[in-house]
Amino acid sequence: MLWPHGSKKKSAQASDACEFSGLVKAILIFVGVVAVSVLGFLGFQNFIQEPKETEAMNEMFQAQSYYEQALTATTKDSLFNLSLNGGNGKFGFVDIIDNYSGTNAANLANYYAGVAYLNTGKYLEAIKHLDQFKADDANVAPIAKGAIGDAFAQLDQQEEALKYYENAVSMSSSELTAPRFLLKAGIIAIDLGKSSVALKHLNAILDDYPKSPEADKATLYLGKAEAMK
Repeated sequence: MLWPHGSKKKSAQASDACEFSGLVKAILIFVGVVAVSVLGFLGFQNFIQEPKETEAMNEMFQAQSYYEQALTATTKDSLFNLSLNGGNGKFGFVDIIDNYSGTNAANLANYYAGVAYLNTGKYLEAIKHLDQFKADDANVAPIAKGAIGDAFAQLDQQEEALKYYENAVSMSSSELTAPRFLLKAGIIAIDLGKSSVALKHLNAILDDYPKSPEADKATLYLGKAEAMK
């Protein structure tokens, strides 16, 4: 094709150049936005999130101290309440959760608060906080889930308790947690009149965890489950 005096060719080239220029501009804008986003995230992590985490953990030290004392004390309620609500001018777990939302410290505080509420008979509060706690650890995660089962058992909601005990078992085969919650699931199943479910959980203890402290108790409850057939 002929391009009189090159006018149409130049026009086409100009159009192509314009489109290419626009594309480059769009790419540069995109790269710029990504760069700003990355720098913003790094800035958030380095200058906001990390100092916030450090501050939250420092604030939580006193609450953790009360909590640990409560675990071995003869009079537990007052210490658990101090761990929840604070003392000596320091935050309790509830304050940590409210003031440092989104931090690892606040997440951990949900676990502590849930167990503290469980031990002081405030079962709905215990369920609320334990349900908000997130963990991948092979021991802590099932313990938290099983503690929700304990709260439901105390509320006489045995079906829910059984569900959470079974959930705790499914999360980990750890010898620290699995036989513990298999036994609880078996006992609850007996109370619910579910002999086959009870037998399954109790036999699992004897088959998979024969040296666990729960094994002897499982043998005793097996007799009850067998008698229900």
